[in-house]
Amino acid sequence: MKIATIIARILLGLIFVVFGSNIFLHFIPMPPPPPTLAGDFSKALFLSHYLHVVALFQIVGGLILLIGRFVPLGLVLLSPVIVNIDLVHILMDPSGLPMAAFVSILAIFLVWRYRDAFAGLLRA
Repeated sequence: MKIATIIARILLGLIFVVFGSNIFLHFIPMPPPPPTLAGDFSKALFLSHYLHVVALFQIVGGLILLIGRFVPLGLVLLSPVIVNIDLVHILMDPSGLPMAAFVSILAIFLVWRYRDAFAGLLRA
């Protein structure tokens, strides 16, 4: 189970570092936003520079996961981003749902593996 945890941590960290960095560096070509509600939403995020803040959280959280130190902090930083990714793909753009589900499964697995660090939040 320890190897699965390391693999999940590295995969999730890489996903967020690569795609977060792409917001700033543009090394993965992105097509123009489609004329849909999801396109309008992503255009608003980009034009308001809100997407840059989200990308910063992605990079920092992803790097924390890659380093392997303070992993629960990295998961806390990435959790709101993952929830928003899920909601966008559930409500506006179902084509990205498989990747969003994969990221969510990795994050849930890691939260479960590091559940002792979150015990204080769940105490009654």
